[in-house]
Amino acid sequence: MLPEYERVLFATDGSESANAALQKAVGIAQRNNAKLYILHVLDSRVLNATSASDHRIQERMKSGGDTIMSQAKDYAHEQGVADVEILLESGDPKKVIGIDIPERENIDLIVMGARGTGAMERFFIGSVSENVVRHAVVDVLVIR
Repeated sequence: MLPEYERVLFATDGSESANAALQKAVGIAQRNNAKLYILHVLDSRVLNATSASDHRIQERMKSGGDTIMSQAKDYAHEQGVADVEILLESGDPKKVIGIDIPERENIDLIVMGARGTGAMERFFIGSVSENVVRHAVVDVLVIR
């Protein structure tokens, strides 16, 4: 018997891999009549590295996240998913995606792309998806 998911978290950074994961997340939400959470995390390390006086960079990051999530929400609605919530958070993406939001929102399943936009981070400390798979408190589906 296939598991039933009631609360699906789709984590996105706007990458091509995330767009492929969106299609899977929407399909799972449809089949399970589940609520779909669309999450974009503003990396606190990047936010903290920008000058406090130059809030334009931070505003562009927030605006970009809002655009990514809005487009994903529109797609989910077009595909027939009625219950969609968008979440714009800041912090360590690995922890926010794998632990914080799943615990706070009682998520059953995390869906995310295998490769995001952070090539340098992957080189130095590993990918977000790899870390989420290792430390998540719920099921994780990683889309290539």
